[in-house]
Amino acid sequence: MNQYKSLILLISLFTLSFSNGNAQEQTTNPKNEFRAVWIATVANIDWPKSNVDTVEKEKADFIEILDTYKKLNYNAVIVQIRSVGDAFYPTELAPWSRYLTGKEGKAPSPYFDPLEWMITEAHARGFEFHAWLNPYRATMDLKTETLSPTHDFYKHPEWMIKYGGKYYYNPALPEVQTHLVSIVNEVVRNYDIDAIHFDDYFYPYKVTGEVFNDAESFTKYGGGLNLDDWRRSNVNNLVKYVSLSIKNIKPWVQFGISPFGVWRNKSVDPKGSDTESGQTNYDDLYADPLAWMENSWIDYLVPQLYWSIDHPKASYSKLLKWWSENSKNTAIYIGNGTYKINTDSDKKWNNPNEIPNQINVTRTYKNIQGNVFFSAKAFVNKNRNVTQLLLEKQYKYPALPPAVPNSKKIVIDVPTVNSISKDTTNSSFTIKYPINSKVRYIMVYRAKNDSKIDVNNPSQIIEKICLTEKSGSIKVCVPSKKPDENSSCAVTFIDFYGNESAATILN
Repeated sequence: MNQYKSLILLISLFTLSFSNGNAQEQTTNPKNEFRAVWIATVANIDWPKSNVDTVEKEKADFIEILDTYKKLNYNAVIVQIRSVGDAFYPTELAPWSRYLTGKEGKAPSPYFDPLEWMITEAHARGFEFHAWLNPYRATMDLKTETLSPTHDFYKHPEWMIKYGGKYYYNPALPEVQTHLVSIVNEVVRNYDIDAIHFDDYFYPYKVTGEVFNDAESFTKYGGGLNLDDWRRSNVNNLVKYVSLSIKNIKPWVQFGISPFGVWRNKSVDPKGSDTESGQTNYDDLYADPLAWMENSWIDYLVPQLYWSIDHPKASYSKLLKWWSENSKNTAIYIGNGTYKINTDSDKKWNNPNEIPNQINVTRTYKNIQGNVFFSAKAFVNKNRNVTQLLLEKQYKYPALPPAVPNSKKIVIDVPTVNSISKDTTNSSFTIKYPINSKVRYIMVYRAKNDSKIDVNNPSQIIEKICLTEKSGSIKVCVPSKKPDENSSCAVTFIDFYGNESAATILN
């Protein structure tokens, strides 16, 4: 009985006291906060660095990105796996991307499945993996001779609209919508992703002097709506069908969209923001994030607020407030433009505190729960003065992505520890595999000698372990305690929805 007591001191939901100092740490460093980075593959923006790199170099460069952001205490990666009617995974629905292999339609050599590999590497480091797809952009230019014969431009030319030096899928066609939903379905079924992610490209940004020629489709499918409302309904239908389809296949897979940062200007709509944006979601891209939230079609929004805090025409702080006040049924994270650091005509971006200050002001809105940064290369061996500031304060400790509003639930299983052993460097124990909950991670917490264990204190997070076993007992290894650390630990489960179980405390 005494041995049993020393093995497991407590299994329960619990609240433990902590010092005022710890309370302050939790205020400035939230335990639950979405911290993500976009990894753009189009035009080799972030990865692969070159489309002629070897597979070995591509893998090493991707791991460098993951390890960089792991050290910065990020917890999610949003990786572009479809940018121009192509794919970073094997599929009959699109050709291999030229940004991966140098030639569209050419498979990697030696062969591997980049998407499966990236997901495994991301999860092993505790990251959520959000699969980013651009639905409507078909090409980046008009050089159709470089396209694979299996590209939709050749298979379905009737789907294409030429505009602004590119080709786009016609959002109005039922066949296009069915095709795009099929692409999403295949990824959700075949891969262990945490989310499907769309960016801000719906109907294309307007180009002066050009007309998006969907007149024939409007005549056929307009249904009595005016042109603008009809285009918005086309986008709304895709968002709706994608949402329903994802949840039908894997209810835990999130659906997130990162729209352009301005819904509408107040000058044209009293509900709009106090901005002077040249283009807006509603009026130019025919995207209506307010409707998506109203109908609970999405799990999260990441409005792209790529401006400085006090920008005269589109202020980060004003837009932050607007999105906070207009959010509904949906998690809101904010998109930040780290690509502008030291490179923008707005000299506010030369101040290394611009991004830290943006995070600080974001945290003052309780219904906004994190930030996403464009793009990955901004902090990989670059802008170290900014990353140092973040590590010293805003991102000093790890954080867990919050469970999105529609996915919050009680995790029935609580870790059951079976045995403990230790050597000079590590302690290990086994945990019975949960039978009632779909669990992604085991969390391990440890306090300093002068503190009690408090699983709500991010400074006590020491390990986030991805479950690879599917049954039986799970062996967990953690570093043996340091001289200034408590001999006890706490362990919890994180389910596929991002919910955390009650804690088991063990000695």
